[in-house]
Amino acid sequence: MECKTKNKNSGTILLCWPIAILILVVLGSTIMYGQHNDRPNVILIFADDLGWGDLGIYGHRQLKTPALDQLAKEGKLFTQFYVNSPVCSPSRASLMTGRFPAELGIHGHFATLESNRDRGMPNFLDPNIKSITKIFKDNGYAVGHFGKWHLGHSPDSPLPTEYGIDVAKTNTSNSRDDFKLWYPSKRSMATKLILDEATGFIEENKEGPFYVNAWLVDPHAILNPSERQMKNYESLSPNSYAKKHYGQKVKFHGAPQIYYATVTEMDRQIGIFLDKLDALGLKDNTIVIFTSDNGPEVMQISNAAHSAAGSPGPFRGFKRSLYEGGIRVPLLVRWPNHIKENTVDSISVVSSVDFMPTLVTMCGLSSNNLELDGEDMSSALLTNHKKRAKPLFWEWRFGIFGRPLDKSPMLAMRRDRWKLLMNPDKSRVELYDLINDPSELDNKVMDEPDLTKIMSTELLSWKSKLPDGPSDKNAGTNMYNWPK
Repeated sequence: MECKTKNKNSGTILLCWPIAILILVVLGSTIMYGQHNDRPNVILIFADDLGWGDLGIYGHRQLKTPALDQLAKEGKLFTQFYVNSPVCSPSRASLMTGRFPAELGIHGHFATLESNRDRGMPNFLDPNIKSITKIFKDNGYAVGHFGKWHLGHSPDSPLPTEYGIDVAKTNTSNSRDDFKLWYPSKRSMATKLILDEATGFIEENKEGPFYVNAWLVDPHAILNPSERQMKNYESLSPNSYAKKHYGQKVKFHGAPQIYYATVTEMDRQIGIFLDKLDALGLKDNTIVIFTSDNGPEVMQISNAAHSAAGSPGPFRGFKRSLYEGGIRVPLLVRWPNHIKENTVDSISVVSSVDFMPTLVTMCGLSSNNLELDGEDMSSALLTNHKKRAKPLFWEWRFGIFGRPLDKSPMLAMRRDRWKLLMNPDKSRVELYDLINDPSELDNKVMDEPDLTKIMSTELLSWKSKLPDGPSDKNAGTNMYNWPK
């Protein structure tokens, strides 16, 4: 190594160019690391079977959700947010990949090998598809996933760690480190157990940046809230009537009491979790997203017979339906000093397939060659509303439980203010103006024949490119179909 000396005043400077270069590299790395740490953390809280109308801030008159109401006041609430399937696994797959799940052959929930085969489904989400967790991992984030997985739990399914996740503790995966959250003894504590694990991960990675999936199992049935949790809704129990008129209690809790108690406890635990985030000094540099995987369950499903009291709000349809109540869910987003507080966006049409490109922009991530159905909607979060450029598509190949009014056709698409539903055989064509008719009661097919033709052609073209597979004999049927 060649060094030269040069006298200057009374001192001597030793110039060693290799060392100087090394110092510059180290300084550059330090600067980059500082910028790296300035990237926002991201926490995505995903409720399970929570309806659009199940939060106080969305207008529920009885359910108490003070923590989530406060989260909305500290950020932005969206009224036109969609998930891309009316059930669990495909909804989660679309969030992870930015792709419509039907294009991936994921039509229903992942189950046994035999059940997956009979429905023409893969056994798991392909880990070779670029996922939101892999993108964050590739950009230097610590990535954790806690709670529900449901992206494959057959014996041949990859572990969550194969999707770019550093630390995972789940249920509905084939991991040996399973929460067992469906056990009756754990059911009332499910949200706490999940968020405690997430908190531990955040504490270990508080220097950041980190990305956390906190995928809750509440309020998915079977529900088993404690007596303490149900006390807030004692007036809704049959006991209040029985005690007044017969002088004794009955061993029965009404569905609203059970469901509301579960949601309120979920909300309470989210509040505790967010307070811990604040105590760690992480609130200002953390994007917090809260949403749900699909609409609320119906009582015709046996495990929800005692607890199905979820609300789709003013919308038609529940879980499994392609009407709004099955696919339109709450969305709350907070990022202090970036997202304006206490704002409501009732104009932007946002979807879970948008999370990947939107967060790539908001977090300044690098990503290459992404094939996405979603689009960057960051301006809708950070500034004003944004008009959607791409249409949204849905497919549901199976039967629908519940009221005849909620039994939708098999296909749907949303473009601008219009939503079209139909079956692949061109039956049951329905067109709704969702701005003037969000409850989907006034079929405009006869009034808008040209638009109906254009959208039908586009929807059937999308359907023709999907992987082949069987459909249920009752799919898309409704013997009491209304309106015509």
